[in-house]
Amino acid sequence: MRLRRRHVGAGVMCGLLCVGFLMLLGPRASTGTEPASATQKIIIDSDPGTDDALAILLALYSPELDVKGISVVAGNVTADRGFDDALRVLSLAGRCDIPVAKGADHPLLQKLVTGTYWNGANGLGGAETPPSKCEGDSRFGPDLIIDLVHKYPHELVIIPIGPLTNIALAVRKDPAIVPLVNGVVLMGGSISGGNVNGAAEYNIYQDPEAASIVFNAGWPLTMMGLDVTEKTPIRVADADKLAAQPGPIAHLAATIAHYQISIGEATGGGAVHDALAVGAVIDPTFIQTKFLRVDVETGGDFARGETVANRTGSVEKNVPREGHWDTVGLTKIEPNVHVAVGVEDRRFIDMLITRLGSK
Repeated sequence: MRLRRRHVGAGVMCGLLCVGFLMLLGPRASTGTEPASATQKIIIDSDPGTDDALAILLALYSPELDVKGISVVAGNVTADRGFDDALRVLSLAGRCDIPVAKGADHPLLQKLVTGTYWNGANGLGGAETPPSKCEGDSRFGPDLIIDLVHKYPHELVIIPIGPLTNIALAVRKDPAIVPLVNGVVLMGGSISGGNVNGAAEYNIYQDPEAASIVFNAGWPLTMMGLDVTEKTPIRVADADKLAAQPGPIAHLAATIAHYQISIGEATGGGAVHDALAVGAVIDPTFIQTKFLRVDVETGGDFARGETVANRTGSVEKNVPREGHWDTVGLTKIEPNVHVAVGVEDRRFIDMLITRLGSK
């Protein structure tokens, strides 16, 4: 997909260049103009997590989406801590009907690296929440994903907003789910530098082997990386607007937003990375994408976890020639990821504040 330029008016802005992402989400995906009854069924795979909590709340309070399940993966916090945080968020929202299943405790091949600095000791930026009234699902997280995909074939969009361990485990156990998934819209990666180091974004860095499996599974995949999430700041005025509202959801969101602002990941405010992945499923016109070949670096001292995008769609074709290699042309390669490269940042943030502020 070619990069879409901004124009006045949502209809003109999307146009033909938005078609690829809309097709990725399938015929039931909302473009923001459909009636509320045209809901998109989703699974969220999460490592709650501050911005994860905002993402989950946005999904719960968006009529365009129907949350069928939440699987929890170790990442920002341990799997046990994230499981408890997810149940607390659902309990606060009064949505104990949604199954929440704990998944992988650690990455496929490396030790877990949690992020107290980025999320606070309790994973929710210090926000205090009542003990959950919800009970967790007894299934293993990847099994919940597999069961839901088979229950709703060709209807579900998976939204991974943490390390991709659970998704990779589900694909390994049951590859038959891949053609049954309506699309995968993940928060992770970057084609312009990392936030763990110079190359890698955290969710991919945490489990590059799992990410490689997910990126090469063969399903429609959109990557919501740092290229757009770091350009979508929630500002002090936004957080204050949430804090001025009386509801418990608005108060939780305000506390998390103020925490995100305090660590200053985004230019001019706090990054709400994961919520943008949910926002892109609610309304794909929030973002602009390029359809590129993206591979995950699983080795190296400096670039492990990097999502490497091929901007030309080709690689050199080299042949042996008298003791050396000679370039004789180019070989085309197939793109595999719709990479978000542009975002309507204030339109998205305004929607987030409006939806969570009314609760």
